[in-house]
Amino acid sequence: MVLHRMARSGIRLGTLVERAAARHPANVLVLDHDLDVAPHLGRRTTVAEVADLVADLASRLWAAGVRPGDRVVVHKSNSLDITLLAFAAARAGAVPVLLSAQLDGDTVLRLLRRAERPFLVTDQDKLDRELPPPVFEEAEEVLVVRGSYPRAIGLESLAGAERIAPVATAPHRPALITHTSGTTGVPKLAVHTGVTQQIRYLLQVSALAPVVPRRETIAIHASFVHSRMISVLAIALLRGLPMLVLADEDPERAAEHFARMRPGIVEAHPNSFMAWEAMADDPRRPLANVKLFSSTFDALHPRTVHRMLGASRRRAPLFGQMYGQTETGPVVCRGFTRRRSRSADGRCVGFPFVGTTAVRVVGRDGRPPSARTPGFIEVRSKGHFVTYLGEQERHDGQLSADGWWRTGDVGYRTRWGCVHLLDREVDVIEEFGSTLDAEDRLLTGVTDLTEVVIVRGADGLAVPVVCTKDDRPLDEAAWRAAAAALPPMAPPVHWREDELPKTATMKIKRFELARILAERQSDAA
Repeated sequence: MVLHRMARSGIRLGTLVERAAARHPANVLVLDHDLDVAPHLGRRTTVAEVADLVADLASRLWAAGVRPGDRVVVHKSNSLDITLLAFAAARAGAVPVLLSAQLDGDTVLRLLRRAERPFLVTDQDKLDRELPPPVFEEAEEVLVVRGSYPRAIGLESLAGAERIAPVATAPHRPALITHTSGTTGVPKLAVHTGVTQQIRYLLQVSALAPVVPRRETIAIHASFVHSRMISVLAIALLRGLPMLVLADEDPERAAEHFARMRPGIVEAHPNSFMAWEAMADDPRRPLANVKLFSSTFDALHPRTVHRMLGASRRRAPLFGQMYGQTETGPVVCRGFTRRRSRSADGRCVGFPFVGTTAVRVVGRDGRPPSARTPGFIEVRSKGHFVTYLGEQERHDGQLSADGWWRTGDVGYRTRWGCVHLLDREVDVIEEFGSTLDAEDRLLTGVTDLTEVVIVRGADGLAVPVVCTKDDRPLDEAAWRAAAAALPPMAPPVHWREDELPKTATMKIKRFELARILAERQSDAA
């Protein structure tokens, strides 16, 4: 296919911003935060200035000893400069390894060991508060982005280093390492090549271009350590789209930026869109100009899709949803319009990309997959990652002899081929049905809910953990009405939303939530 031929050169992370600057040097990048590596740039800059910064950072990394083929772990406070440092490491021929700022110090130490003496780029706050002292023994060098620190190299001290030419990396060689969500334990390190990243980028461009053929401002709130951030930035940079990049998902602050910049495209995590539902009622109409809402990672609740589309004043806005994994990239996609009912099936995630991705559903216990008896979702993707770093056997264990990757999700396909995602395999509560579908129904029926997560209780009964607007008491009458058509559940447990354990992409850590819930119930007994 043409797409695969286009992917042969790889995404070339090291020169991505430079190539974008050659096309659109004055294109604007607006941030809601300062860059730790370059606070002097402020919160409004140009692509040409960002390209110069990436080249400067690459030269500093080279002066610190980074060489082609080295691994450079970036683990610092949350900021777009995490992604820019990845571009800089790639420009020096190294392989960036991106670790979320939300990971605890012990987990980071374990991942550092798996990366086998990489360079570590971090900051003083992480070293003072979170990272254990052994990181200095596990890293080739520790570099701090600002100031100085004992036993570390300060990147600021290397300012003015002689500029290096970009180092070309073979397209089928490792180009980027990101980690999985870690919802059930220590994250795995997924190795991507230039080609696999380019295929993911091209898939998303092919889905975007027909919907938004002209130049629009794009607002982005995505994890700076996720491969999705690489793809969406590449789209914005190479197409010359003015960019608003948010580190903070706070609805009020996000609304202020949206009201000022009037984005035509909004890219965010599903949970961020849920948090932004309040924008639909904002008198400033911050979402009025949005032509395309875009999300990957997971299916969105129908209520959230309905609220977002209803807030747009564009003639025919679209909510584009992709389903995939860190390991596979986007696998299926589907668009939703205002015609979609609030009570529509939220488990429908879409159709594969013809010629590039494929999906099959394998029955469990010999039963054919259906809504009542979901099967294992398995996929093939041209954008499939290479391996889990240091865990080849783990990778091979999820890959069948004929090349199908078991996602760990369960669901089924309709007679038309649409993929329905019902649950994570580890979250299935037997005889309950889809917990995700039940959550959709509860969110639609109880307007004050901002989040509901159904987990397995210690006695095997489904336990709904609920969060409400402004932590108001749950509307029990509305709850009973919405839950009446669902299988039996324990009484809802009311938590504050900031208590919920989340991943870097804002997914709820259901396994961790169930563990915490069991501990609290045990202590109360």
